[in-house]
Amino acid sequence: MASSPSPDVQALSYEEARDELIRVVGELEQGSATLEQSLALWERGESLAARCEQWLIGARERLDAARSGAAGE
Repeated sequence: MASSPSPDVQALSYEEARDELIRVVGELEQGSATLEQSLALWERGESLAARCEQWLIGARERLDAARSGAAGE
């Protein structure tokens, strides 16, 4: 597991959060972490997944707004 502190989830771009989530899932799938490490990884993964979802919802809202704006012209 990485020894350097992870950046605040809210400061991550979609790509950064997605890439870290992939890494976290990989570590969990290996099954070599202690219970405490696994719990920390799981919690981090949940936060990263929520951040990715925030980005995707925001992107959907922007697309919807652009479409409705284009339809109104």
